[in-house]
Amino acid sequence: MVDTHVLLSAALSPAGASAILLAWLLIHARLVFSNTTFTELQTRIFKPKFDRYLSLETRKRILHDVNAAALWVEVSTHLATQRYSRDPDDDAFIHAAIAADACAIISGDSDLLVLDPIAALRILTPRVALDAV
Repeated sequence: MVDTHVLLSAALSPAGASAILLAWLLIHARLVFSNTTFTELQTRIFKPKFDRYLSLETRKRILHDVNAAALWVEVSTHLATQRYSRDPDDDAFIHAAIAADACAIISGDSDLLVLDPIAALRILTPRVALDAV
């Protein structure tokens, strides 16, 4: 499971750790999305602050590519009510990771990183995850 921040970092810095890790994940693993996590990516990638860095076509291609490569999960109503993070928006990533039986969430978000681990689910920075692969 890769959070929105990491996906945007990969798009903005193609030589950075997030981009290198994402390339590895696309070959050796699958990205995980729920409707909520994909909607967050869609909403954020089209923010005007990215206009000077990513063309409209590039943003559409990114959404198409990650959508096509993703494992889509449905989060049960029961799971969706579970709270883990001090930022409720981050719970959507935990819910999707649990629903997918993922082993890790890759994130740069301190609200998620402080939770490492949640049961068997690790929460790793892109650098730590990249060093592990």
